Amino acid sequence: MKILGIDPGYAILGYGAINMEGSKFSLCGYGTITTASGVNMPDRLKCLYTELMDVIQEYEPDVASLEELFFNSNAKTAIMVGQARGAVILACVNSGLEICEYTPLQIKQGLTGYGRAEKTQMQAMVKNILRLKEIPRPDDAADALAAAICHGHSSGYRRRFQEKLHGSAHVR
Repeated sequence: MKILGIDPGYAILGYGAINMEGSKFSLCGYGTITTASGVNMPDRLKCLYTELMDVIQEYEPDVASLEELFFNSNAKTAIMVGQARGAVILACVNSGLEICEYTPLQIKQGLTGYGRAEKTQMQAMVKNILRLKEIPRPDDAADALAAAICHGHSSGYRRRFQEKLHGSAHVR
């Protein structure tokens, strides 16, 4: 299964594609999509959508794993990130991808076993799980890879649970 993790943002959107075979993960690629602060929001959203469509076409994922919006005290920022998430969701849906969403707490729990893990712990786990020489940079790309790995762990758990429940290794 190929998983595209996405850390939505309107200035910097992180993405990371991984392959999961059994319980093993391998890196396909990662990066960021950036938009300039002086550009109006509709054009920034168009850029995010268009460039994410290119990423989806390049990696051909089976599923997209998104970090859910974490609401901070700045409502304007939350609205702008929400708009970016809309462009991301539209790109994924238009590409026929299933979308799975995880809270930051779920992602931390899924990678480190501790929902309040520090960012440095998360980055170290991404590096270790994907057997990389260095922590992926920038942070947005590492966060996207973490979302992808979280989905891989979560989907593997669901599959094993269904197999145990139904007694079949062919249940999806």
